[in-house]
Amino acid sequence: MSTAQPLPPSAPPRRAPRPLKRFSKAEVAEMFARFEAREPEPKGELEYVNVFTMLVAVVLSAQATDSGVNKATRALFAVADTPARMLALGEDTVRDYIKTIGLFRTKAKNVVALSKMLVELHGGEVPDDRAAMEALPGVGRKTANVVLNMAFGHPTIAVDTHIFRIGNRTGLAPGKTVDAVEKELNRIIPAKYMLHAHHWLILHGRYVCKARKPDCAVCIINDLCRFPDKTLA
Repeated sequence: MSTAQPLPPSAPPRRAPRPLKRFSKAEVAEMFARFEAREPEPKGELEYVNVFTMLVAVVLSAQATDSGVNKATRALFAVADTPARMLALGEDTVRDYIKTIGLFRTKAKNVVALSKMLVELHGGEVPDDRAAMEALPGVGRKTANVVLNMAFGHPTIAVDTHIFRIGNRTGLAPGKTVDAVEKELNRIIPAKYMLHAHHWLILHGRYVCKARKPDCAVCIINDLCRFPDKTLA
């Protein structure tokens, strides 16, 4: 007589989460109207003294915090606030200034190399042109979007980890890649809000819609948000 025990029933297959209900045009407009009412002129938190130092700060901020970058660049920008001065410092000296920042060796190399290109190809000025900017060492689409927006007033959206999270968590602009989220945000955000949308979303993600535990109770768009696990208590 067999003593084998019957196998337990297999667990039912997991259901894929339902896609979040899309925002209406009116809801998107309402969201950004609230952001604007709270902070009409949002500012980034990186410190800089001109367009060149803004570009360098954004390059250095990849995989680093704004506060950490600011601590390193205050002394650096005091002695090198132009491409020519940065180039004159040389890679070793730049590396010493930014050694507290992640990936500092690669970043120092890129900062000196982009300074050289700016001197040789652009008369020491940061070009107001996406293709020319993205041709600089260490400058990708996100960095170019930040500088084009902040320095030159282009209505660009730089999708960082905060904006990517908000786009997907809230249902505002779901996408599997940063490019998909950027494309959707560009499609749905009303033109009147595009100039500042980048900063509103980043600051909201940094201080309210945080990665580990969103502070839904104080969120000014919690009634619009589609996130199914909101904690309003």
